[in-house]
Amino acid sequence: MEKYINTKLEAYAEYIRGKNCAVLGVGISNIPLIKFLLSLGAKVTARDKKPLGELRENPGLDIDTLKSAGVEFITGEGYLDDLCEDIIFKTPGLRGDNEKILEAYKNGACVTSEMEVFLSLCPSKIIAVTGSDGKTTTTTLCAKLLEQAGKNVFLGGNIGKPLLCEVGNMAPSDFAVLELSSFQLHSIGYNPDGTEKTLGFSFPDVGIVTNVSPNHLDWHTDYQEYAESKKVIFKYMRHGGRFVTNAANEITCGFAEEAKVRGLCVHMFSSRVATDNYYADGENIYKNGVSFLSRAEIKLPGTHNTENYMAAICATEEFVGADDVKHVAATFGGVEHRLEYVATIDGAMFYNSSIDSSPSRTIAAITSFPKTGSKKLILIMGGYDKNIPYAPVGEPVCDMARAVFLCGATAQKIKEAIESAKNFDNTTEIFTFTDFRSAVCAAKEFSHSGDKVILTPASASFDMFRNFEERGRVFRNIVHELCAEGETK
Repeated sequence: MEKYINTKLEAYAEYIRGKNCAVLGVGISNIPLIKFLLSLGAKVTARDKKPLGELRENPGLDIDTLKSAGVEFITGEGYLDDLCEDIIFKTPGLRGDNEKILEAYKNGACVTSEMEVFLSLCPSKIIAVTGSDGKTTTTTLCAKLLEQAGKNVFLGGNIGKPLLCEVGNMAPSDFAVLELSSFQLHSIGYNPDGTEKTLGFSFPDVGIVTNVSPNHLDWHTDYQEYAESKKVIFKYMRHGGRFVTNAANEITCGFAEEAKVRGLCVHMFSSRVATDNYYADGENIYKNGVSFLSRAEIKLPGTHNTENYMAAICATEEFVGADDVKHVAATFGGVEHRLEYVATIDGAMFYNSSIDSSPSRTIAAITSFPKTGSKKLILIMGGYDKNIPYAPVGEPVCDMARAVFLCGATAQKIKEAIESAKNFDNTTEIFTFTDFRSAVCAAKEFSHSGDKVILTPASASFDMFRNFEERGRVFRNIVHELCAEGETK
């Protein structure tokens, strides 16, 4: 079979050759972008707030090699000064209305992102997933289902690797499965001054919004802006495209109505309200009212994972058979840092759910475990403050947890949320620590055989760690050390 020739990519290569490009943010995820631009003949300036010496400490970044390839580095506090390149690739975590970026745009610069360019060049079918909770598992499940059905799948976006550098290897018969954060979606189709771009493409072929609840309010101007960013997942879809969302979430139900007006095929799922598409009770998942998959066939625990399955199955049902679904359900053990089993110490099981960076994620994690006559959960919580409300977490924690070990910037807010819950009593003990390791070690000492000790921070990681992955790895390491200590006693 002849290799597919991507004419859009060829035209883009011709357009960008010789142009001055700024890549804002030189993290690991942007290194492939820099190399991609160099391969197309662009002149690249890499700009980052970190000093050059600090960037050199990153083992995945070979600055000298990039310099020898022609990359200029501008680093430190003034990294956005004199932003005069022709094309500016903004990292997702940097707002487009930043004063320096806005000035560059007004002076004629094209401001875009790796994801926006990828979407304009991708020849494959695109399944895009966003939401406040569950998007990584749902995205991964979509990819697993398609792969089981024999499809060629590229997984990326907010997980995996940037896919722009892979676009030359993609064909129309392939699938690009993308997890997209609110940061990534916020700037797609918009200029820094808030005016809308005229996009020369439609995306995605299938879009999923798992749910919407308050998150990232330290970055977005308010909750409305955060919710509006999620709508980009269906805003640019072609007429007749498939939009999948949650029937039990007020905001996503509003999205569904708007999507119908836009002429999209809307499909709903829920474990709380009956739908005409996918619905789950405590025993089964039903498709159009007929039992499709039993809960016992799904390896992943928790109602929230049942919903993730419904979203992924609904999104891929045109391309995936029932046998493929059953195979993945029986074999897929979950995504790292998401209720990931770590070890058992003296009969207590330890779980890493570092991804739980919001109260709604923590609620989903702890309610994955069945209620028993006595409280068996020991929770480790706290972290960076994203200015989101913690009141919702109070009652579920009091209902399920025998003890909570707090540390980080949100420790006091979480403590107040628990103590203010109407079901708070002395059967949920609260302990506060100044450092993460002490909290984990104390939780281990407090635990008994049969307990579940869960890292479920309900907060971001940036006060103590670079990201939630680092936080999860540190937790795993501490637990393994404690496990080894127990074996040598």
